[in-house]
Amino acid sequence: GIASVVAGHPLDTVKTRLQAGQGYGNTLKCVLTVYRNESVGGFFKGMSFPLASIGIYSSVVFGVFSNTQRFLSQLRHGEAATAPSLTDMTLASLVAGVISVGIGTPVELVKIRLQMQTQPYTKANVKLKPTVPGSPVYRGPIHCFRTILQKEGIAGVYRGNVAMLLRDVPGYCAYFIPYAMFCDWITPDGSISPNPFSIWLAGGVAGAVSWALCTPMDVVKSRLQADGVYLNQYKGTIDCMLQSYQNEGLKVFFRGLMVNTVRGFPSSAAMFLGYELSLKAMKRCQTETNP
Repeated sequence: GIASVVAGHPLDTVKTRLQAGQGYGNTLKCVLTVYRNESVGGFFKGMSFPLASIGIYSSVVFGVFSNTQRFLSQLRHGEAATAPSLTDMTLASLVAGVISVGIGTPVELVKIRLQMQTQPYTKANVKLKPTVPGSPVYRGPIHCFRTILQKEGIAGVYRGNVAMLLRDVPGYCAYFIPYAMFCDWITPDGSISPNPFSIWLAGGVAGAVSWALCTPMDVVKSRLQADGVYLNQYKGTIDCMLQSYQNEGLKVFFRGLMVNTVRGFPSSAAMFLGYELSLKAMKRCQTETNP
């Protein structure tokens, strides 16, 4: 999980700015604007909170996925170690997607608020909160979380959870299933397990596919969670979708598509490689401890 955050966060910042910010134009212009105004540090805004919590988040998601597969195999075939079917993987992915939202929504919210808090807001006839747009609202992730909790309550902490559910439930199906299929396809016949390069490549392809398919709902989620730094523009998921479409047309739902797809490869490649190598190391350690 930590490996995926380090590999993907700079492009995640660019993606969030493109989806929820204003005046960035295309990806290259966004990158240059962030660097010019905030230097290299601007690309790493909001990284500390995901970095601190991603271990728990990833272990829950991967743990739920793996254990659901084992449970279904035990239920269907009477043996947990049986290779899972496509149906089993789909059900396990859906369960993992639902569970992930409970943990992931507050983390995503804090990350996006920190990424977006210095963005200028230009909208006529809107009474803004006392904080001047362009100046930091939050001192850091803990202050951000505490401020949201105090001002907006539990509902505020889980702002954007419906959009995240609509993104992650199908998203994890397009994440775990392509990984398993592609990994199986590129692993040579006779090999007991895929080699590190196969894991890295399969994980990267799965991440690129998943993030490309999830971009429309990712745009809605980013806008809902960024909303609230200075004012509350959207009443909910449907309102956000309608306002975004009315103001910017259908193309708004594909903002950050290229960045999402490109970022998905190194981020997910690092995630799956770290996961598989960690499992192998722990199994080896157990074998040596209990021969």
